[in-house]
Amino acid sequence: MGKKSIEILVGFFVMLGMLGLVFLALKAANLGSVGGGDTYTLKANFDNIGGLKVRAPVRTAGVTVGRVTDIDLDGKTFQGVVTMEVARSYQFPKDSAAKILTAGLLGDQYIGLEPGGDDASLSPGDTVPQTQSAVVLENLIGQFLSSKAEAPGATAAPGAAASGGLK
Repeated sequence: MGKKSIEILVGFFVMLGMLGLVFLALKAANLGSVGGGDTYTLKANFDNIGGLKVRAPVRTAGVTVGRVTDIDLDGKTFQGVVTMEVARSYQFPKDSAAKILTAGLLGDQYIGLEPGGDDASLSPGDTVPQTQSAVVLENLIGQFLSSKAEAPGATAAPGAAASGGLK
């Protein structure tokens, strides 16, 4: 093979490697499904959104049905308002619930939509009536530690109660 054909082949493989890196970057940034078809908008109000981010998935039964498009603060109720786009092919009942869940123990957070039993469906722009805020790991650890500190006998030194104290 000539020098020119080897250079063309190397250039081809370099270009293929760059395309692979772009693909991986889009997947890592959750941007793999840019411009995704026919959707409708839903909103949900949460007391605490934890580490939820824009572009986080919206899932039902483990299936991604949409994405978070905006996160804002309501100035009157001081709740986090999450706006999400859901594929129009998925219609959720009016009494559905939205939860902020975590993928794994320390993974990214996402919205979990649980369908209700109502015959009527949520319309574009509707607010999901029932929500459950994010579970913040630091709050759980703090509650656990404070409950252990408040337990009876937790502050007494070992053997102090049996011996009547130090003399």
